[in-house]
Amino acid sequence: MKPITRILAATDLSAPARHAVDRGFYIAADTHARYTVMHATELDALDSLSDLLGADTREIKQRLADDARETLQRLLSNPAHNRGVAADARIVSGAPLKFIADEADALDADLLVVGARGESFLRHALLGSTASRLLRKSLQRPVLVVKQPPHESYRCLLIPVDFSPTSAQAIRLGRQLAPTAEIVLLHAFELPYAGKLRIAGVEDAVIHGYIQTARRERRQQLHQLAASAGLASGEYAPLVRHGDPAQLIAALEQEQACDLVIIGKHGQHKAEELLLGSVTKHVLAESQCDVLVTSDIGTPQGHASDA
Repeated sequence: MKPITRILAATDLSAPARHAVDRGFYIAADTHARYTVMHATELDALDSLSDLLGADTREIKQRLADDARETLQRLLSNPAHNRGVAADARIVSGAPLKFIADEADALDADLLVVGARGESFLRHALLGSTASRLLRKSLQRPVLVVKQPPHESYRCLLIPVDFSPTSAQAIRLGRQLAPTAEIVLLHAFELPYAGKLRIAGVEDAVIHGYIQTARRERRQQLHQLAASAGLASGEYAPLVRHGDPAQLIAALEQEQACDLVIIGKHGQHKAEELLLGSVTKHVLAESQCDVLVTSDIGTPQGHASDA
């Protein structure tokens, strides 16, 4: 897959959103990618307050824009955070969602980094309207949602997989983002009618054998997937579990002390209003660690990373 050479982070300059900028510095340092940080101001709304403000809104907007530019420059030049990376600053005026997507396209960014919360367009949880639309709009671009202040490079990656080509791509992307991190590959599966078999009088031993056979087959597929993604035996922990994918991901995030979950959003159509699937929504809303949402249009449904 294409190496990570361009990273774009978006910030509203609030403290939570700055975590995303800091994480971008870590990744840029690890990957040697060029790093751009942008801030979009929505100052035209002040025009409607001209009577209340009793002032020339153009002057106020200019002062606010200048302050934002100075704040961003201080943020990027702080040696305590930038890890020696010289980031490009980009200040734009207008709707953040549109300008972030446009800037990512203009840069042909390989990774888009955003904060989980903020004071403006990121002030809601990731299921909030604007941030959720950003994830849907960035169909062909991985989006990293930063939830925790970074203190080091990622140490442990949890990657739910479904044996699709996109799963292999997610593994390669994870290895690029965090070259030294441990990798936990999870395949969660729910066999059709397993619960109803008991109602139909099928003995538990038969059902258990049914699940064990499926687990063995899927474990073999998991090893084949890892090999296709360039992982050697011993470079990852393979986990094949029977149960609800969202619950298993949440439990393993804590059990394995993972600090990044990489999950697909499973788009079926090239449409801006593509809905995020249930598992991805759950992980974005409930995960305590950072979440990387990969683009995977046309990936089959039905397994751990179903979204």
